[in-house]
Amino acid sequence: MPRVHPYVILTTVALLWAGNAIAGKMAAGHISPMLLTLVRWFLATLIVAPFALPHVRRDWPLIRPRLVYLSLLGAVGFASFNAIFYLAANFTTAINITIEQSAMPLVVFLANFVLFRTRVAWLQIVGFAVTLVGVAVTTANGDLTTLLSLDLNRGDALMMLAVLFYGGYTVALRFKPPIHWLSTIFVLSFASLAISIVFAGIEFALGLTRPPDLQGAAAALYTVVFPSLIAQSLYIRGVEMIGPNRANLFINLVPVFGALLAVVIVGEVLHPFHIVALACVLGGITLAERGARRGLA
Repeated sequence: MPRVHPYVILTTVALLWAGNAIAGKMAAGHISPMLLTLVRWFLATLIVAPFALPHVRRDWPLIRPRLVYLSLLGAVGFASFNAIFYLAANFTTAINITIEQSAMPLVVFLANFVLFRTRVAWLQIVGFAVTLVGVAVTTANGDLTTLLSLDLNRGDALMMLAVLFYGGYTVALRFKPPIHWLSTIFVLSFASLAISIVFAGIEFALGLTRPPDLQGAAAALYTVVFPSLIAQSLYIRGVEMIGPNRANLFINLVPVFGALLAVVIVGEVLHPFHIVALACVLGGITLAERGARRGLA
């Protein structure tokens, strides 16, 4: 079997993760967001269990004393992030979601600097400042005066909250025990399943549950198979092949693919401010990554 180039693998990962925003948008009005989150993590946990359980049994002595911590990671980074992500898709565009999602490296950068005094290069500061401009332009729909009046779209505000959740989760991953990646995914997925049941129960009690129709079921199936299982596995393989720093650069393709898919599949309009924001996000993160490499040199 021929060896697949890591660039192909990681570009595929970015494409599948961009598709998650499209799936969330297509699910809006066809399955309620908390039920979608529950379906995603129920099926993902069910599918990964046969492959992960042997590793979980082997890693259990390391998992057991950190089980609460790992469960919190799953509740915040998997379940809560996705629940807010899919809720945001009911109020804003898929293009906005993918661009705003690119603020995650900025959140991680700031958290590492504040909490762990991570060394910062001047080029990183410039890069993340440019990225922040791009995210701000998107959140404000091209009119930065809305930021001053706090007159923001509800979906964009929710998406920025989701970014904070996932950024915190990413920073906290540094303290996870040294266990097999399948053990990690299973424990986090199982914890996210548990909290997703609570979210879906609240949604049902409020009378907001919407069972899936055919389009909602198709969107839910996509979120289970592609961004949850295939993309996560391919990303791990890509990191193994070229290292985390180089692999992480390919995540910059997510807003590009997301914008293109939103135009082609959902029929959204790509406005000039979206193009400006994309340029700021991609250029800013690239500058920050170069700054990080020079700092390590």
